[in-house]
Amino acid sequence: MENRSLVTIADYSKEKILYMIEMAKKFENSPNRKLLEGKVIATLFFEPSTRTRLSFETAANRLGAKIIGFADPKATSSTKGEILKDTIIMVSNYADVIVMRHYLEGAARYASEISPVPVVNAGDGANQHPSQTMLDLYSIYKTQGTLENLNIYLVGDLKYGRTVHSLLMAMRFFNPTFHFIAPEELKMPEEYKLYCKEHGIKYTEHVDFNEEIIAEADILYMTRVQKERFTDLMEYERVKNIYILRDKMLENTRPNLRILHPLPRVNEIAYDVDDNPKAYYFQQAQNGLYAREAILCDVLGMTLEDIG
Repeated sequence: MENRSLVTIADYSKEKILYMIEMAKKFENSPNRKLLEGKVIATLFFEPSTRTRLSFETAANRLGAKIIGFADPKATSSTKGEILKDTIIMVSNYADVIVMRHYLEGAARYASEISPVPVVNAGDGANQHPSQTMLDLYSIYKTQGTLENLNIYLVGDLKYGRTVHSLLMAMRFFNPTFHFIAPEELKMPEEYKLYCKEHGIKYTEHVDFNEEIIAEADILYMTRVQKERFTDLMEYERVKNIYILRDKMLENTRPNLRILHPLPRVNEIAYDVDDNPKAYYFQQAQNGLYAREAILCDVLGMTLEDIG
């Protein structure tokens, strides 16, 4: 049987990405549909989450599905030593889809290989976050009217930021120009720069973050410096507030510029940016509902025609 899991955005072709955007559009126009009545969605969050978990659970609710799962692994049998394999196989007896976030890179791939039901990767360590990427792509498409030929600036934690890694891979079909803005300690890993070279993706690296550097941006994608990924807290303290976007930095930016952030933010976007019409991060989070409705339907084999 075909495995319809979503583990990495790299599994999506250009056509599939555009197809999923069309599906998300339909859900934005009409989010409440009982398309998944009788289905059970399991949300297994071995790592904390607010937006991802709540938007997947809201998507399931709005589609008429029931939800089982946990947001705190301390309340599960994993504290008794139950291995991931046993948890996945056990939960697959009860659910039609497993949505899983895990702190180990590769956990979602492993789960998808042993589970008889589709697995959706809701983030595995610093590796991938494909459902976030779909809502990012939908947000970019909505605000720019296209995914083609855009200047995309990625700012902050490019080393551990799974959202920027996934976005980079997804944009390979659309001739982007990336600007990587990060301190030396958090720069884009070599493997992703190699990925850019292999796929003909143009990129430039910067250490400075100022008005001049971001003047040509179409998308400014801010990220949080992720304290939980650091083994050296001194290193975290050194870099945590290195880049802060302030409203006055946006005065000479392009009119079409939109600021994205996967959230939660800490200090990297000043509150005075929130009222700027170029700020789009809260609408971006709302788009997560429509993108995740599309993903749940897709992994369950539903098509655009089924959605109507």
